[in-house]
Amino acid sequence: MIDPWYIAVCILVILVCLSLIRLFLGPTAADRAVAIDTVNTLSVAVLILLGVAYQQIIFIDVAIVYALLSFVSTLYIAKYLGGEL
Repeated sequence: MIDPWYIAVCILVILVCLSLIRLFLGPTAADRAVAIDTVNTLSVAVLILLGVAYQQIIFIDVAIVYALLSFVSTLYIAKYLGGEL
């Protein structure tokens, strides 16, 4: 029997692929920035679900660090797109 956590991870990976399509096809830089932020958020969710599925706390720790770095990079990109650099 397939674990429901793996099904959730597969669904999130499909959503990451759709966000990557928006990243490459996005007509504006703002669309691309939102797509990058979406990919980062979904990646954190995948890491947390894998941590639950494998019962390993290291996945959660990596997800927290990745989320913090993603947040800082999103702020930097937003400031750059806003023209205040």
